[in-house]
Amino acid sequence: MIEGHAEVREDVWEHALEFSALQPACKHRLISLEEAVWDDPAFDPSAYEAVIIGTCWDYMQKPALFLETLGRISKQVALLNPIETVRWNTDKSYLRDLAGQGIATIPTLWADAADEAALHSAFAALGTDDIVIKPRIGASAWRQARLKKGAPLPPAAELPPDACLIQPFLKAAEQEGELTLLFFDRVFSHGLVKKPRAGDYRTQSMYGATEVKADPPADALALAHAALETVSGPLLYARVDLMRGADDGWKVMELELIEPYFYPEQGAYMGAHFAAALDRLLAKPAGMS
Repeated sequence: MIEGHAEVREDVWEHALEFSALQPACKHRLISLEEAVWDDPAFDPSAYEAVIIGTCWDYMQKPALFLETLGRISKQVALLNPIETVRWNTDKSYLRDLAGQGIATIPTLWADAADEAALHSAFAALGTDDIVIKPRIGASAWRQARLKKGAPLPPAAELPPDACLIQPFLKAAEQEGELTLLFFDRVFSHGLVKKPRAGDYRTQSMYGATEVKADPPADALALAHAALETVSGPLLYARVDLMRGADDGWKVMELELIEPYFYPEQGAYMGAHFAAALDRLLAKPAGMS
């Protein structure tokens, strides 16, 4: 996601904005934060004390290489977040693990392919006329689609390429939006509400969504903390995306532990919170959380 890189995305400005908040805050604590492209053969992790996974928003297109690269890096230096956490969080089946530990999540069906049979049967199984189909390995709404009962299936190129999850579309997405909470070293930093533009359901800025700073209700914050407590080991950063379900209760949409955007525009002290968390974790002996 570095500007000038051959595969730069149109929302590279978000990376630049985030990095411009993180770098000076880290420098204030005598930590030098430098940018690198994760799949650049010239990148030498041994030259650093630690490697932080940042806005690598193309990993879902080459997940095997991504995990292989991070595995190699983690054998040389500290990796934040840790490779074990990344492996678990890469596949959205982690949502099934969260549900199994009592964390409120959205009802979900799991399918080996986003084919006609799986999608048509999902309406009855989920008791809805409106579904969202997501790849099990994906980010930024890549190969994600919404489908209403009776409507033609989206083109194959717009659907998940293989294994997927299917969820009911929640009306709160259009009415209230998605509540996003940011944590550094498990300490709450800031929150915001993301609302899609009219006629869309995706909450990324590249699709016209808007973000507004918001203080989370106590029950939403409690659910986010409970979700984080299911994850062992150090967490330099974590983002919990929540939405109200059909029963009006908060549900975990995503637990982002790999490459979440930190929303610096809504978190005035985000850089300082990040740098303080990094300082604490670098000072801890290996293996301590």
